[in-house]
This record gives sequence, structure tokens and C-alpha cells, in this order.
Amino acid sequence: MAAEAADATDAVVLKTPLHARHVALGARMVPFAGYDMPVQYPTGILTEHNWTRDKAGLFDVSHMGQCFLIGPDHETTAKALEALIPADIVNLAPGKQRYSQLLNEEGGILDDLMITRSIDPDEDGALYLVVNAACKDADYAHIEARLPANVKLIKAEHRGLIALQGPGAEAALAAIAPEAAEMGFMTSRTMKVAGIKANVSRSGYTGEDGYEISAAAAKIGEIWDTLLLDANVKPIGLGARDSLRLEAGLCLYGHDIDTTTSPIEAALNWSIQKRRREEGGFPGAARIQRELAEGTSRIRVGLLPEGRAPAREGTEIATPEGEVIGTVTSGGFGPTLNGPLAMGYVAKAHSAPGTKLNLIVRGKPLPAVVAPMPFVPNGYKR
Repeated sequence: MAAEAADATDAVVLKTPLHARHVALGARMVPFAGYDMPVQYPTGILTEHNWTRDKAGLFDVSHMGQCFLIGPDHETTAKALEALIPADIVNLAPGKQRYSQLLNEEGGILDDLMITRSIDPDEDGALYLVVNAACKDADYAHIEARLPANVKLIKAEHRGLIALQGPGAEAALAAIAPEAAEMGFMTSRTMKVAGIKANVSRSGYTGEDGYEISAAAAKIGEIWDTLLLDANVKPIGLGARDSLRLEAGLCLYGHDIDTTTSPIEAALNWSIQKRRREEGGFPGAARIQRELAEGTSRIRVGLLPEGRAPAREGTEIATPEGEVIGTVTSGGFGPTLNGPLAMGYVAKAHSAPGTKLNLIVRGKPLPAVVAPMPFVPNGYKR
């Protein structure tokens, strides 16, 4: 009976607050990170990808983990978090957001996350975190077990989260939340969106300008519905979200980064600020400081295959002479590029842009070249 009960529990698929709306819109639903999520709507992934590039795409990301760290003051809370990640949070200004990684003792990546400091002086000591859906329970347990007694983690399971992305995002959101137009990239504000209190950040994971909007789960549907009244806004599924982030050269946890990769191997050096590089004081600091100084034996690179055939995750990467030097971690077709693209890890000696390599697809070498990322220029509003 116990085993049967465990199997039944494992089979439970969660639903976001917007689930019924996706079904009503004709979305094709698939299990993803324990949730029933829209992979595409009737128009299809290609159309959704291009719509986001040209206008504004609306994504349900309520499956992501939202939580708050609450301490007596900013420095106390920031230092508690800095003991777990390599980013400088003590010097994060009010209303600013930062990307970082939760590290294990070997410097491997347990998850990547976004950290926001509230702009409200009355919320000094509060940090808002967004972590990946598949990792959130493990992340919460990991963080809670390592917090000092005067800093608490509060799960925000009562909140929904949507992302509005694309060059038309500013106009669409400003029409129902005028303050949004004034925001710069990686900033955050609390404002009324369609009359509903929400936390809004100018960020996202598509490479385009846009926003993430967090509001009460009971109210997030009203914001979603209001945004979709704009003719330039269409709902977008997970399929286009993946092709957009791949063209932007952005990592997907569990694929391009995991516990076997360090931030330096993953080419995420930019996310570790100078003070933390020098002082350390985070898990795996000795390894990461050594890799910053001496380099790594392998590194994440962009790859552009010749022809039209995509190279999928797990494809071996070899030199023209046949020596296997790495593996593809993400790959597919880039609608904006109008061709295949991939990311993967290669031996450092073969990582320079322009290096010619082969991708072993169905046992045959497919010529490819190492390419700088992002593959498509970013549209962030600086």
C-alpha cells in the first residue's frame, strides 16, 4: 500500500493559477517540472517565437519558485545569502535585481536564481528570490538549513508570475501601469497593474526587453486577461521560450549548468562581482578563484552547425581529426537565425570563436564553428 501511495503521489501534476486559461486558449499541455504547462498554442512555436521577437509575448511562469528572505536589516540578510552564492548582494542597491547561482561545496551549481532588493525603505532586510521550478523544493531546504537564526525564508506560494517579453512589452504594460515605462533593465518596482498590486521587474529570459510581473495567485489571471486585450500581445508557450533563450545564449538549468559545472566553466564570470572574487566566502570559492586566475580545462561555447540539421543535447563534439572534446548541452533550430544552433562544453584549447569542429549526428560528422553568444543581439533596455 505504501508503495502504491508513493506512486500516486509521484503522479500528481500541479496546475498554475492560469491553467484553465491555457486550456481555453487551445494550448497543447505537457508535464514540465511537475506542472501541466502549455508548450504551444494553436499558431505553433515558430509563430510564437517570431511574435515575441517582433511584438510582445506573454508567458506563464507561475511554476517558478518565489520566496522571500527576511532579516532584521539588509546587510544581515544579504550576508546570509552571500554565504550560499558568489554574487555581491550587500552592495545591491534598493530596487535592483541580480542573477547568481546557488553553489555546493565543490563550486558546482545547484540552481541559478534571480535576487531582488525591495525599493521600499520599510522592507529593508527583505530579499525576493526566484528559483527554477524543478529545483525549488531542494533549494528551499538547502537555503533554510544554512540560514542564521535571525533570517527566515518565506515561500510565496500564494503568488503567480507572468513574463511579458518583446519590443512591444513596454507599450503594452505602460498602458495599464504607466510607471513601467520609466524602469531600466534589472530594476524592480511595486506598482498597480490594471489596478492590482504587483511586483514588477524589467527582466526576463528571452533576450528581449520585457518584464516579469508577480502578483497574488487569485489576481494574476486578471492581469493576464487585461494584457491579452492588447492586439500586440499573444500567449506564448514553453517551446518558444526555449528557442528564444537558446538564441540569447542563456543557460537552462539541468542542461547547460548543473552540479558538475562551475560558473566559470559555464562562462558566467560576469555574474561574480569584484568584491566576491577577491574575498571569497561562498561555497567552492577556492576552486572558483583558482579558475578565475588560471582558467578552466573546458568552457561553454556557442556552436553554429553547417546546413539545416540540428544537433541535440548529448551530441558529441569532435575536432576535425576525430578527437572527442565535448558535448552539446542545448541545441535546436533558431527561427530568428533561420538555422540550427547549439551550446556545449569543449576543451578550452578549442573554444575560440571561429574554431572549426564536428558534431557527431547519427554517427556522422556535421561541420560546425564556434560562435560568440548571444546568437541574436539582445534587446534589453539599459
